[in-house]
Amino acid sequence: MNTMSTGDFERRAGMRRMKRLALGLLVFVTALYLLTRWQETHHSWVAYVRAFSEAAMVGALADWFAVTALFRHPLGIPIPHTAIIPHRKDQIGRSLGEFVQTNFLTREVLDERLAGANVGKRLGDWLADEQNAAKAGEGVSDLLRGALEVLDDRDVASALQSLVERRIRATPVAPLLGKAIDLAVEGGHHQRLLDSVLTGLGGFLDDNRATFRERLEHESPWWIPETIDDKLFAKIYGAVHSFLADVGSDTDHELRRSIDARVVAFADRLRSDPELLAKGEELKTELLAHPDVRAWLASLWGEVKRSTTVALDDSSSELRKRVDRSLSMLGRRLASEPELQSKVDDWVMRAAGHVVDHYRGEVADLIAGTVAKWDGKATGERMELQVGRDLQFIRINGTLVGGLVGLAIYTISRFWR
Repeated sequence: MNTMSTGDFERRAGMRRMKRLALGLLVFVTALYLLTRWQETHHSWVAYVRAFSEAAMVGALADWFAVTALFRHPLGIPIPHTAIIPHRKDQIGRSLGEFVQTNFLTREVLDERLAGANVGKRLGDWLADEQNAAKAGEGVSDLLRGALEVLDDRDVASALQSLVERRIRATPVAPLLGKAIDLAVEGGHHQRLLDSVLTGLGGFLDDNRATFRERLEHESPWWIPETIDDKLFAKIYGAVHSFLADVGSDTDHELRRSIDARVVAFADRLRSDPELLAKGEELKTELLAHPDVRAWLASLWGEVKRSTTVALDDSSSELRKRVDRSLSMLGRRLASEPELQSKVDDWVMRAAGHVVDHYRGEVADLIAGTVAKWDGKATGERMELQVGRDLQFIRINGTLVGGLVGLAIYTISRFWR
């Protein structure tokens, strides 16, 4: 109640000027009355001026009293029925709330106002501009960030963990693995894996050639000459390398076809073999019970919240770009599709009507409750600041009108005789 804006300072300055003007006019007519009272016996026409000034003083004082009595006790004297606004601010607040509720917060008023507002078209034209879409994106990001901040992390983390765990438990592992194998076979991914295995085996043989030769020497009978062992090892080693090279270079090799058949058969077993189905569920249960997996499930929400918050804060992130693009696309659609505009207009009208029907009483209570919390003296000063300048015209008009009425009455009384 004590915070004043620039507009308040301007209003206060304007009110003080008008008060000085009204007071100056009162002082003027008072001086005029005293002067004419002194000269009335010397000039007959002065009586008319005296009548005017006398009535003007009465009008000025009466209107000063009336205006002042609205906001405070005149001259600090607690005269009954003065300082009306400070003393009756609670009733004024209730009346103001009821007035707003009855005359503004009605479905009829809102429907009439929104019927020609073309909210959908205006919103579409505004969002179609990419700069405006970016501003709206900032607002959406702030809203999402605020929603993330007010959520209870423990409750959300627990709910997300339970949801993910239930989905995992409800999904059979073996058929899912079988489907993954089918997709790998269809795309030839298993053959590329086989190529990698063959290359790895070739490298493994080369890296461990000496070890294999020592093993053959250890297993070979003592009576076989070493030269025979060397030739035999070289023959076997070369045959294995040759076989690996043949399989690697021939995409239609018998071994590849055999592996294809076995992989497809295994995928079918994963979908239908009760033993493999049970084994898959057993492994899944053991995996979910592992401490590291439990810790990962518990950290899901924290990771999601952290990454989302970082993306929302970064205007160049993919998330922000997607939000901005979505809003811009929505704007273009709204600007060009009358049917969509009509849907938005109807939604806005129904939403506003729902709010008015269900919450206008709360708005009235809010106004009344807010005014009730204000200090009486500060309320009077605040109200006077808003309308005091205009009320000073009442004092000025009262001075002039009172004087003219007094002059008219005096003139009539003189000619009535």
